[in-house]
Amino acid sequence: MSTRVIVIGYGMAGARLAAELHARDGDRKVTVLGAEPHRAYNRIMLSTLLAGKIDEPDVELTHVTGQGVDVRTGVAVTAIDRAAREVHTADGDRHGYDHLVLATGSRAVVPPLPGLDPLPDRVIPFRTLDDCRRILAAARDARRVLVLGGGLLGLEAARGLAARGLDVTVVHPTGWLMERQLDATAGTMLAGTLAGLGVRTALAVPAIGVAADSHGVRLDLADGRSLDADLLVLSCGVRPDTALAAAAGLTVDRGVVVDDRMRTSDPHVSAIGDCAQHAGALTGLVAPAWAQARVVAQVLAGDEPQARYRPRPVVTRLKAAGIDLAAMGDAADTAPDDGGDHGGAVEELTFADPARGTYARLRIRDDRLTGAILLGDNPAVGTVVQLFDRGGPVPADRRSLLLGRAFGAAPATPAASPALMPDAATVCQCNDVSKGALVACWRSGARTTQELSAATRAGTGCGGCRDAVAGIAEWLAGAEPATAGTRNGMEVTR
Repeated sequence: MSTRVIVIGYGMAGARLAAELHARDGDRKVTVLGAEPHRAYNRIMLSTLLAGKIDEPDVELTHVTGQGVDVRTGVAVTAIDRAAREVHTADGDRHGYDHLVLATGSRAVVPPLPGLDPLPDRVIPFRTLDDCRRILAAARDARRVLVLGGGLLGLEAARGLAARGLDVTVVHPTGWLMERQLDATAGTMLAGTLAGLGVRTALAVPAIGVAADSHGVRLDLADGRSLDADLLVLSCGVRPDTALAAAAGLTVDRGVVVDDRMRTSDPHVSAIGDCAQHAGALTGLVAPAWAQARVVAQVLAGDEPQARYRPRPVVTRLKAAGIDLAAMGDAADTAPDDGGDHGGAVEELTFADPARGTYARLRIRDDRLTGAILLGDNPAVGTVVQLFDRGGPVPADRRSLLLGRAFGAAPATPAASPALMPDAATVCQCNDVSKGALVACWRSGARTTQELSAATRAGTGCGGCRDAVAGIAEWLAGAEPATAGTRNGMEVTR
């Protein structure tokens, strides 16, 4: 008898789990129930869609079809009966399961401001594809747009709308942008970079109310000002969607609590992605969600029953045209070293060039990079990300990481050619694809960037590595056997 697996949620996590299970041997029936009416799509690329750089088909993820997989869109689950091992849907159906996986994601936070309950037509959260469609429809007749929230998504939305020629102002309650990832200096310099790209900012001022009618929307601020616009976009964070789990009696804190195998308090129920809380932490990013999906697939398929989820260091990249920003680790934390049991003393290195919008900050402990902020053009960003991701020792001359230049005998500048890049170097952070994996895939027959991406999934997450994948594909296509792989102990033939 085949094992019945039900996945609630057909977003990036649920779709990846369905694909992972479909690719593994075994007698199982996988049913995916998605409340949204669309095929699964890449939520990370919505800001690029908002900017008009891509079209809707470009955000669609590969649709899993074939024997053993049944994907149903536009089907909302209303309840989980753990005793009967059934889920109930809004259309009156009941689906039995042997194992249930929650991939319910998260919902946009609507701040408790006067005038936002119910949401006026001219006020739109930025979270889903439908939200994106509504924003684009409203933007056609708009001239001025306000974005409430200066975090990652808010800035991506602001930059995308500004790229369409709209007058955009970001309103943020704290003193600098992206305060979770950046320190005050970087956040202030980022605001200057945005100003040069047509995005104004109003910082350190909370919103206290909203008024909207058919003619426009007004945002009232705590300092007495009122800002008028044609459209208000809300980007005030997200909250894990735990309603089904809580109603079913599963252990819920901020998210659905899971162990290292992504199991909830019920061994027959797992949770992955935005809705899951592992070791007290929420993810909210695609790379951890996909890693969690792989663990669940390995455990359910039985090919790696001892598989465990181990969080990896997270690198945040701002995906907005004209802005180069990478933030990772604890660099935004300005607390002094407490001299505890963390290891040796912390080194802090910074470089700032406000005129050029360039800023770099590194935090190093015991010759290992524990955090970094890189804003603006810095040729060393690839090297810094690799050092942080792999935990490798930093060069003796730290200036090469700050400035992207080699000093003395210890250069740390990134490879000018893929031939100089080690096989172990991670090209795609979202899918953990190395340069060596791309070379091996090319040797197996993939001959274009698209074929390499299809085979390895490199570039299908945030999209930040697409240029790197294309560069490696170009290098491989033109490489001679004597030069293509000899530096890495690999012969590459055409």
